[in-house]
Amino acid sequence: MKALIIGGAGFVGGYLINELASNGYDVHATCLPNETVIGQCTAHSLDILDRHAVSAVFDKLRPDVVYHLAAQSSVALSWKKPQLTAEINVIGSINVLEAMRECGFPMRLILIGSGEEYGFIREDACPLNESEPLRPGNIYAATKACQGMLGEIYSRAYKLDIIMVRAFNHSGPKQMPVFVISDFCKQIAEIERGMRSAEISVGNLSAMRDFTDVRDVVRAYRMLAEKGVSGRTYNVGRGSAVKIEEILHTALSLAKCPVKVKQDAARMRASDIPIIEPDTSEIFRDTGWRAEISMEKTIADTLDYWRENV
Repeated sequence: MKALIIGGAGFVGGYLINELASNGYDVHATCLPNETVIGQCTAHSLDILDRHAVSAVFDKLRPDVVYHLAAQSSVALSWKKPQLTAEINVIGSINVLEAMRECGFPMRLILIGSGEEYGFIREDACPLNESEPLRPGNIYAATKACQGMLGEIYSRAYKLDIIMVRAFNHSGPKQMPVFVISDFCKQIAEIERGMRSAEISVGNLSAMRDFTDVRDVVRAYRMLAEKGVSGRTYNVGRGSAVKIEEILHTALSLAKCPVKVKQDAARMRASDIPIIEPDTSEIFRDTGWRAEISMEKTIADTLDYWRENV
């Protein structure tokens, strides 16, 4: 079975390469010319904004399954660079969908979206199932909602084998510190090394989010490719939201020295949704997947990573 990962140089890409290779796949992964793909795979240079280049990669490799991971995935950055976010997440996805439509051979496409798509949810809506109306609350979420809708349209109109995913917060070692668990752990590691004062800067601690280990998430992606129902949208997450404050307390409990907490206005988002929590019964019903790695292990492993790499 041949798998192609579009956007293989990113945080999730490396874990997905390992997950697929360890399960017997012939893995290929794309990256930008200035990026490096790590893992047991064959790398290919690709800019998804180049429509013809996407088609050329499909025609050359003829993959059985394609995982579309390439995205601008930071909510914070989407506020600062909305045009870039839209170009990559919407136009890039259209290029992938068009290349699939024209390729002339069967393949399954896994379109990776986000739990942020649900946005300003009803007070009693959680846990969110896949039929809940989308009301995106930030620019990144709007682009991912658009990607998912495009996937549904192409699947229905052209009878293409496409599965849409709404992945909730996932974290683990090697994640960039623009994401909250990695950010907390990096700051703690720097404090332990004496690289900064014993004070951790935080944003909104009251928001509640669902956190899943990235190693569980890529297992979900593989299982959806193998067992998911074409044309369907699936939530991927732990299924239980926790306050960011709880994440912080867990991380601080693992610190090797006392650490003070400082609220930083610069870390507050222009718009923040109080709670996002998924109903994951759909993916469990169709594939048997559920999260297995504890949040505590994710935080501990991420902290150990930063202790070795700050």
